[in-house]
Amino acid sequence: MSCRKLHPQCSIRTMPRKRKLLAQLSALQSNTSFPPLDALENLNATPDGDSPKNSKYFVAEKRNSSQLEADFFNQPCISLAKSFLGQILVRKLPDGRELWGRIVETEAYLGGEDEASHSKGGKQTLRNAAMFMKPGTLYVYQIYGMYFCINVSSQGEGAAVLLRSLEPLQGLEAMRELRSTARKAALKPLKDWQLCNGPSKLCQAFGIDKAFDQRDLTQDAAIWMMPGQDLLGEHEVVATTRIGIGNRGEWAQKPLRFYLRGNRFVSVIDKKTEREMAAMGHSPCS
Repeated sequence: MSCRKLHPQCSIRTMPRKRKLLAQLSALQSNTSFPPLDALENLNATPDGDSPKNSKYFVAEKRNSSQLEADFFNQPCISLAKSFLGQILVRKLPDGRELWGRIVETEAYLGGEDEASHSKGGKQTLRNAAMFMKPGTLYVYQIYGMYFCINVSSQGEGAAVLLRSLEPLQGLEAMRELRSTARKAALKPLKDWQLCNGPSKLCQAFGIDKAFDQRDLTQDAAIWMMPGQDLLGEHEVVATTRIGIGNRGEWAQKPLRFYLRGNRFVSVIDKKTEREMAAMGHSPCS
């Protein structure tokens, strides 16, 4: 039986996912003042632009005309971690260039009860203060004394979502420049899938450091989110264990990492969970 018969919603995915995404971004761009997408240099946006105004998060008159609003971020942590998948992170560099990346992997950190969270036990410090701020606040911290990770606060005391991986959409050459500077060595040029396939790589590619800590993602002029256009089904999202948790007892085994199934920009694939999903008849749509 075809995927379309099993999943009627798949009828909207008749063209390859990359072409579909480019078409959606073209329609979205026709209603904004953003510069042309790298991937769309030879395409003309449709004049009437099939804009995503059916989304309650679309605000036509804002500075960033399709920016996600505060009510989107005001969700429980797990719900927000899943909702981030498919949304677009935008970073405006000081020179005016914009970097766009589709969120394809996240992790939820639930606050006080979560033994793997920086806010476990409800402990609030100067470092993790952003986790206790209103939903949509950025929590940026440093690891190994040199790398950064970016999180977004959610509902729940001390709860936040880690952004693990992006699918680069616009500004890939700028991302390569930033990654190259951070790597400091004359290495081979990075392939597209290597630019943002991990939390620290993501921050390097988007020029995100500790200066972004405690910024409001709904108000900041240098970083924000836009709504993606895909409506994701449960069969398209893999829920599995978080990475690098170490000895955290049962919390190391909880399925609090979420990623887009079949997306090659995800940092780590859980083949076992994907086989189990396939055995249950949950086939990803393409």
